[in-house]
Amino acid sequence: MVQRIAVVTGAAGGMGRAIVDALLRDNVKCYGFDIARDGLKEMEGTLGSEFVGMEVDLTNPEQILSAFSTIEAAEGGVDILVNNAGTCFMSDFPDVPVAEFELQMKINFDAAFHCSQAAMKLMKGRPGVRKIVNISSNGAYNFESFDPPHYRASKAAMDSLTKHLARTFARDKISVNSIAPAMTQTPLFDVLSEDVLAEAVAKMPHGHAMQPTEIAEWVRFLVSPAGDVSSGNIIILNQGRDVH
Repeated sequence: MVQRIAVVTGAAGGMGRAIVDALLRDNVKCYGFDIARDGLKEMEGTLGSEFVGMEVDLTNPEQILSAFSTIEAAEGGVDILVNNAGTCFMSDFPDVPVAEFELQMKINFDAAFHCSQAAMKLMKGRPGVRKIVNISSNGAYNFESFDPPHYRASKAAMDSLTKHLARTFARDKISVNSIAPAMTQTPLFDVLSEDVLAEAVAKMPHGHAMQPTEIAEWVRFLVSPAGDVSSGNIIILNQGRDVH
C-alpha cells in the first residue's frame, strides 16, 4: 500500500501536534508547517522520520509555494492537507487596528487559501480520494460567544472556501470539509482573561473544554476511507452547546 503524504499547518501548536500524532498512527507521513523552529525540531526528535518539520511563515505566499515545491521534489505529490494554523486577536469592533485585521485574515484565511491552491496541484493523479480538512471555529456561527468580528470573519471565509472547493473538485475525488470546534484547550487560551475563559468553559455542557486529541480524531476519521463520502460539510463540535 502506497504511503499517503500529509501537510499539517500550525503543526507545532497544541491542535497541530495532536493532529500529527493521529495521522502518524495510520502510517501517514506528515510534513508540518510552522514558524516555531524549536517546536518542529522537538517533534522531529520525538516522532522520527515520518514527521518532517518545515519552518514556514504562513503569511508569506512565496514561502508556502517553496515548501510545497520541496515536498513535490521529495514525494511526488500530496494526499492530505490539514489547514490548522490559526490565531485569535482580541481587539473588538470598531477599535480593530488595520494591521491586526490584516494579520488575522492572513493567518486564518489567506494561509488556508494559498496552501489549498498549492496542495490541489500536487493532489492530481494521486490514488483514492484526496482530502482537505480546514480547522474552522464554532465562533463563525455562535454570536453569543466572545469571539471578535475579524476572527469570526476569517473562519466564515474559510468555510465558504470549503464549500466552493468541495463542489468544484468533487468529480476529481478531492474531498473538502471544515471542522468547527467550540472551546478547545489549546495555547489560544492564553489570549483570554481568566474571567472570560472561566465564563466560556462554564457554558460547555460537559463542564470542561474539549481536548485537541478529540478534534484530531475527527480529522483522522475524515481523511480515512470512511470519510471518503463526506465533502462540503461544516462539522460543528461543541458538546451540544449551540443547538438551535
